[in-house]
Amino acid sequence: MNQSKILVVDDEPITRIDIKETLQGKGYMVVGEARNGEEAVEKAYALDPDLIVMDVKMPKMDGIKASSIIKGFSCCSILLLTAFSHDEVIEQAKEVGINAYIVKPVTEKDLIPAVEIALFQRKQNLLLHKKIGRLEQQMKDRKFIEKAKGILMAQLECTEEQAYRHMQKESMEKHIPLAKLAKDVLEKSK
Repeated sequence: MNQSKILVVDDEPITRIDIKETLQGKGYMVVGEARNGEEAVEKAYALDPDLIVMDVKMPKMDGIKASSIIKGFSCCSILLLTAFSHDEVIEQAKEVGINAYIVKPVTEKDLIPAVEIALFQRKQNLLLHKKIGRLEQQMKDRKFIEKAKGILMAQLECTEEQAYRHMQKESMEKHIPLAKLAKDVLEKSK
């Protein structure tokens, strides 16, 4: 069973029910429903879905505006539903970062592949963000190590390579990461 959490947003109750039943019939977990963009924003914040299947034209707040707000605080994928495929709507959807787009009437044949692709994009996006976070941390650690090497070069009157080997040796002896050791060297030099 697919445990991805999905929120269904449409101002037409029949459409919401059809989409919900189709998704549940394929093993997806529908965690909530909303009737308009305002409710979509509230429920997206409260339920933290993996995917939102949302109509574009709705009262109070349309799906594009709601998507824009949701993308500001959530990493969920958004699949837009619309009765119209105007270039303007497509451009707005691209600007907001919509993951998929289906023109109504929605059929299972169209919905399920779009849902799968949108969920896969979310998974890839999360992996990419995680990788970027690790790389950013490695860059920060590298800066600490470089600064610490400079301090040790001055204190020990040695070459850059000797300072680095000194840090490596101490890191291994104390069983602490090189970046932590570098931060300690920087703190002691203040």
